[in-house]
Amino acid sequence: MGEREVVDRTDAPLTTDRLRADLRELGVTPGETALVHSSLSAIGWVAGGVPTVVDALLGAVTATGTVAVPTHSTQLSDPTHWENPPVPDEWVDAIRAEAAPYRPEVTPTRGMGAVPECLRDYPGTFRSRHPTTSFAAWGADAERVTADHAYDSPMGEDSPLARLYDLDALIVRIGVDANTSLHLAEYRADYDGDPESNGGPVLVDGAREWVEFAEPESRDDFREIEAAFETERGVATEREADSDLGVGPEREDGVWRGRVGDAEAEICRMRSLVDFAVEWMEQNR
Repeated sequence: MGEREVVDRTDAPLTTDRLRADLRELGVTPGETALVHSSLSAIGWVAGGVPTVVDALLGAVTATGTVAVPTHSTQLSDPTHWENPPVPDEWVDAIRAEAAPYRPEVTPTRGMGAVPECLRDYPGTFRSRHPTTSFAAWGADAERVTADHAYDSPMGEDSPLARLYDLDALIVRIGVDANTSLHLAEYRADYDGDPESNGGPVLVDGAREWVEFAEPESRDDFREIEAAFETERGVATEREADSDLGVGPEREDGVWRGRVGDAEAEICRMRSLVDFAVEWMEQNR
């Protein structure tokens, strides 16, 4: 979406205070840990651009909380898996041998959106060491979330996703369908599937190395899982704030929906969703 289109559909410039208030209304409150997926264009026209959105997120949780985002760099993955776009077979060996190694401080994200790309450069932000599937985090538990990300556990038990699960993070989605947390469920669920090999370049003692790892077979059923979760656990909106579902961080189950700027937004507890998804995958995959 072009910037002119965003201007035309926005009633007034969105500010840090307005966005922070929207996040608080949604349930992103001081001291919370939040795993955020977002679309800048869906939010509307923001005065100051993406740093304003990041400032609002950090202000919503405050320094006592934590904001985490996926900062994946799939341009460093095994090129034999690339589809958007694919590359000629004769390029593969050269890419694997010569692609610049992953460096948390400089390697850009790919396909993650403007907010993760901005947050990874913020003062006080930590970024995990995985070459293709890193996460960045800011706040009280940022170092804990991002430390010791094992190469052979891109989104498994030795990844930031598992640390966020331990913290019972809020999954916060703003104008997007993405839900990285469900990949953790794929590591935990017992279902028939062939592991998928992958790899990427890293620095080991200052020297470039290509590391290889396996990932569970992923399937295109995340929206189906989320729909089943909502049916079982319930959905609340602003108009239902006084219902038995409760609101925001006080809720243990279900989904809370609202708006952040012009974007449709929702939150739910990561632990509840992942546990539900593990059972669902074992029964349905």
